[in-house]
Amino acid sequence: MVTQEQRRRQLAREKFLRQQQRRTAARRKSHMRNTVVASVLGVIVVGGVVSYATGLFKNDGKKANAGAEVTPSASPTSKAPDPCAKPAEGAVKSLSWKTEPAMAIDTSAAYTMKLATTCGDIDVALKTAAAPHTVNSFDFLAGKGFFDHTKCHRLTTNGIYVLQCGDPKATGSGGPGYTIPDENLKDTSLKGGVYPAGTIAMANTGQKHTGGSQFFLVYQDSQLPASYTPFGTISKSGLTVLKKIAAAGESTGQGDGAPNATVVINKLTVTKS
Repeated sequence: MVTQEQRRRQLAREKFLRQQQRRTAARRKSHMRNTVVASVLGVIVVGGVVSYATGLFKNDGKKANAGAEVTPSASPTSKAPDPCAKPAEGAVKSLSWKTEPAMAIDTSAAYTMKLATTCGDIDVALKTAAAPHTVNSFDFLAGKGFFDHTKCHRLTTNGIYVLQCGDPKATGSGGPGYTIPDENLKDTSLKGGVYPAGTIAMANTGQKHTGGSQFFLVYQDSQLPASYTPFGTISKSGLTVLKKIAAAGESTGQGDGAPNATVVINKLTVTKS
């Protein structure tokens, strides 16, 4: 017999998937319009719940994106104190490429990634051999300063429990201009339809092989289909930082919106061990 909690989670997942589909459709429409006006926009990862901007995590991509479905705002509520520091000086770079970078990493070596954020450092052990295209892309983008000074634009605190980052626009519609293939979807850590706490995975549009630069960090076990490339494991101290961010809540009061904490990636680096 299905419990009330299981039913609540099922409804949350179904709502999440519907949002992804709507955002994917909106993104396609936007892309057609941009082509007509000859704008040079790359394929973007949809990433956000457009309840607060224009896109949310779709790959979760509701990470989803560019069109914009507006969710009514919740009535004002008191917010917890911002647990994060003031962002470092600097501006987000406007960078875009037409194709995925050539493989430049040593796929047999170990790599780590550090997100030096305003809320604390988040260290990640990357799954290089299992997700070489993903790790290579992060190594390339980090070397170009693509992620520096970008905001983590989405926090979910209901149904799934993730912080989404990697969008230079901080709207859920930004990306590097190219896409990378899905990888490691049969990772042994993904058991029972759950992305465990401490997982870092790629966002996408809901379609295959549409990952870009947006990614999400899981701070609590989250039930999601195995459609989002898991490419690393977050350190224990990094998970503590994520939980601190989550504790501050999100802007809508409905469990899915911009984090109340000022989460900015001052610097993202990838290092070969």
